[in-house]
Amino acid sequence: MAQAFNEALSELVRVIQFRDRDRACCHDLSVTQCYALKGVVDEGKMTVNELAAHLYLDKSTASRVANGLVEKEMLEKRRDEQDGRLVHLLPTERGRRVQRAIESDLLAEYAELLEEFDPAFRAAIVKLMRRLRKTFRARVDASGGSCCFVGDRGGSRA
Repeated sequence: MAQAFNEALSELVRVIQFRDRDRACCHDLSVTQCYALKGVVDEGKMTVNELAAHLYLDKSTASRVANGLVEKEMLEKRRDEQDGRLVHLLPTERGRRVQRAIESDLLAEYAELLEEFDPAFRAAIVKLMRRLRKTFRARVDASGGSCCFVGDRGGSRA
C-alpha cells in the first residue's frame, strides 16, 4: 500500500508542479514566487524569516525570492515602526491583483474538476487533503536546510 500511495502522490505532485509552472509563467513569476506572493497576501505582512519558514526554504533563498517580487513591484519592504531592525514584506496593489487572478484561475479549474464527483465524495476529498496536509506538515522541518528525514525514524542531520 505504501508503494501505491507513493506512486500516486508523486505523480499528482509532479503534474501539479507543471501546471503551477505554466500558470506562473503567464504572470512573469516563478512557482516559488507565486507561493511567496500568496503567503504574503494571505498574511498581510511577513518578515523574510517568516517567509522562509512558510516556503520551507533557507533565509537566503527566501530573501532572493522576496527581492525578485519587490523588483516586480508585487511586494514592498517596510521597516517595523517599533523595531527598526525588522523589515516586513507587504503586498502591493499590483501583487494583490496578480494573486487574485492566479487564485481565480485555480478556483475555476478546481470547480470544473470537482464537478465530476458527487458532493459527498467532494467533501471526503477535501477532508482527506486537509488530513494529509496536517500529517505531512508535522513531519517537515520549516527551519530550512534539512536534507534528512525529520522525525524519530533514525534519520540524522548532515
